[in-house]
Amino acid sequence: MVLLGYDIGSSSIKACLLEAETGRVAAAAVSPDTELPILAARPGWAEQHPETWWEHLRKATSRLLAACRVPPEEIKAVGICYQMHGLVLVDDRQQVLRPAIIWCDSRAVEIGNRAFREIGEEACLAGFLNSPGNFTASRLRWVRENEPELFRRIHKIMLPGDYVAMRLTGEIRTTPSGLSEAILWDYGEQGLARTLLEYYGLPETMIPGVVPAFSFQGALTRSAAAELGLRAGTPVTYRSGDQPNNALSLNVLHPGEVATTAGTSGVVYGVAGEPVADRKSRVNTFVHVNHRPERPRYGVLLCVNGTGILMSWLKHNLTGAADAGTSYEEMNRQAAQAPPGAGGLQIFPYGNGAERTLENRNPGAWVRGLNFNIHRRAHLLRAAQEGIVFSLNYGLRIMGTMGLRAATVRAGNANLFLSPLFGEVFAAVSGTRVELFATDDAQGAARGAGIGAGVYRSSEEAFARLERVRVIEPDPGLTQAYRAFYGQWEDVLKREMEGRAATRPAGHSPGRAGTGPETGTGGVSA
Repeated sequence: MVLLGYDIGSSSIKACLLEAETGRVAAAAVSPDTELPILAARPGWAEQHPETWWEHLRKATSRLLAACRVPPEEIKAVGICYQMHGLVLVDDRQQVLRPAIIWCDSRAVEIGNRAFREIGEEACLAGFLNSPGNFTASRLRWVRENEPELFRRIHKIMLPGDYVAMRLTGEIRTTPSGLSEAILWDYGEQGLARTLLEYYGLPETMIPGVVPAFSFQGALTRSAAAELGLRAGTPVTYRSGDQPNNALSLNVLHPGEVATTAGTSGVVYGVAGEPVADRKSRVNTFVHVNHRPERPRYGVLLCVNGTGILMSWLKHNLTGAADAGTSYEEMNRQAAQAPPGAGGLQIFPYGNGAERTLENRNPGAWVRGLNFNIHRRAHLLRAAQEGIVFSLNYGLRIMGTMGLRAATVRAGNANLFLSPLFGEVFAAVSGTRVELFATDDAQGAARGAGIGAGVYRSSEEAFARLERVRVIEPDPGLTQAYRAFYGQWEDVLKREMEGRAATRPAGHSPGRAGTGPETGTGGVSA
């Protein structure tokens, strides 16, 4: 018996077949071989064609089935993980009306800020636990304001995972967790955020019906099964945004547990048992996948957009023709050759859209302290990894003011955590023990499908064979050194943000001046 998991990312589409009983990966595949393009018609915009996701889902499935030749009838359930906060629009024939507006798009910042003020900050934080911000609902309002003819043709709106599920099953549905990431969930009512829909002038009929994250959500149609080489009628039994799903993949389901990832974006995601909110909405609270009204579970998420794209940019622009094929593994090795603190070189990785921890500002990335006589490529590569960790720690300090602290953080043994240096710096700066596991989002989606289909009787059974591959304890010497390095980095960030706020044109208000956390302690375990 096997379970099929899909990970619908903005960089690639991944697929995994997981043996339900042993927890062993039977096969894994990815498409395309290079990163998916992101369309940016204007500065701050980011779009992708949903059909592109489907095209590469087909290719990944084909590669997957060819790799292990599992009979389609042995696949008992399908799970979907997807890039969060995107906006997909379809007409009444389920035809896509425009490219999807994806997670790192910044066009709706001002719309969300205005809604936060006019609805009232207290009302938003009480009802939504967040500012409407630069999230899906605000992006739909942007469409209403800027593309009114297209807006009138909308039958349903969807998140990227809802779109893929529609292509698989023909059913247009979403989940409570999905509605919360769109800021369309009212935590007091435990249902649709009608206050925000009314304020934005968005018809409730555009919102899909709601099913639990773990549940029967439809079955593969004959046409979808034929395209994918799967069995018609195979149930789809789980869907989740990528960060709640990353937490699931690491068995982070209960209050006090914390997951992190450093892939396309850098994220820390902690689970709370009661609703909590950051008053400036720099860190966001969503419904976790295992939330129930009688046993609430909330995911508190900090996100740094400029993570994977920074490393990709360095890979493609820091190498000459002779070494243009430099691998990330080699980049990690070179970074470790530079000293802690990178000889005073600092990188601020804010070059991929509006950053939530900076109150939805979009300052761009910058490098500080570059000395042509001292610094080499190794210093730049180390400063990049340190800058990503520092930017995550900046958000962790905000989480600390919300009461979320942990001594241990779990991560998949993937992406930047494949760099021994990155893991060591993360543990030193945050002061936490880091546990790395042999899992990823596609495996998490497969296990989620097993829970939703009843193949597993509990989450404990689903994760009984999850393999821990490495533990990184904070090094006392490094922790002391990095406390000073981080303090210097944060001081520069604060001055830069305050300077930008002071020179902002009158009437332009992307957020409050002053971005610093309210406490002077660092890390999750402040």
